Amino acid sequence: MSGFLIRVIVCFFALGFTAAIMPGISVEGDGSFNTVLALGAAALVLAILNAIVRPILIVLTLPITLLTLGLFLLVLNSVLLWFTSVVVEGLVIERFLSAFLGAILVTVISFILNRMVKGPHERKR
Repeated sequence: MSGFLIRVIVCFFALGFTAAIMPGISVEGDGSFNTVLALGAAALVLAILNAIVRPILIVLTLPITLLTLGLFLLVLNSVLLWFTSVVVEGLVIERFLSAFLGAILVTVISFILNRMVKGPHERKR
């Protein structure tokens, strides 16, 4: 459970940073508390989608992923980020290109933060 909680927190910061610098992606709320709440809900939904739905989609789209040498995974990440914006009311993504570039940025930031959070003994697994 603590591993999933770490993923949600990492996703929270990655989404927040992405929404702050990426045009076309924003987190909106009535006040700052509601904005943080919307960002937390978006991070939770995206972490659940990445943990449950993404592995299934990877298996289902394996031929396309192999044909494109793995680049189709970027499209899958974009679709999951866009779907998160559909489910969570406070996360707004204006265009698919914003979702595509935002998914790349969220992936890179999440990778960096996960490497920073994990200790040396956890990286070897």
